[in-house]
Amino acid sequence: MLLNLLAGLPVMFFCLLMQAVFVTICLRHYVHFKHSQPAYESQWLNILLLSMVMLLMMLGNFVQIAIWATLFMLLDEFDEFAIALYHSAVNFATLGYGDIVMSSRWRLLGPLEAANGILMFGVSTSVMTAAVMDVIKHNMERLQQREGP
Repeated sequence: MLLNLLAGLPVMFFCLLMQAVFVTICLRHYVHFKHSQPAYESQWLNILLLSMVMLLMMLGNFVQIAIWATLFMLLDEFDEFAIALYHSAVNFATLGYGDIVMSSRWRLLGPLEAANGILMFGVSTSVMTAAVMDVIKHNMERLQQREGP
């Protein structure tokens, strides 16, 4: 068990830091782009911005899945990266199919990755929710300005 924690916790910590970087970059660019052109607002711009936020957050999650798969390969758990990536994605998304299992020596890494994944999907969801709420707020403000006091 201690060996699993020594192998998995640094990877989990690295993934947490990486997600923080993705969140920071995503929100910084969102805010900069959204507020640099306050006069120009359109439905298509909002769709584009929200799509970019979603894509960047999913990219961050996919990168983390690949990092866990790389760990599994380094531990000689899988012969092919594609299988390690599939197993990692199942763990990260907390699906837990069980069609591919790791050796008993490293099996505790699965729940560690699942804990990492559920937390990261929660962070991704909160970033997307913040962006959606910002779009709603700006649309409400625009509507109130048109209607007047």
